[in-house]
Amino acid sequence: MSTAIMERPTAPSNAAGSSDSRSIHLAFTSADQVHEGLENAVETLIETAAQDGTCGIRVTRLEPGHYKVALDESVPFGETHEDIAA
Repeated sequence: MSTAIMERPTAPSNAAGSSDSRSIHLAFTSADQVHEGLENAVETLIETAAQDGTCGIRVTRLEPGHYKVALDESVPFGETHEDIAA
């Protein structure tokens, strides 16, 4: 995975987010933002996954209000899996 970081408008403007072409990190300040922000991030990565055709998407809750949405080769193409980090 690349270490390049860029800002993407994948979440509401008062949520912080950064990403590379294979993952998006999101931080939300309100529970009301989570659903829409995660949906936008997944939609963004679906485009990349469709071009690659070899992996699915994993959404991981890192801690309250902090999520990572990433392409993951252990997830079958066309599927999205959800996890909670330990």
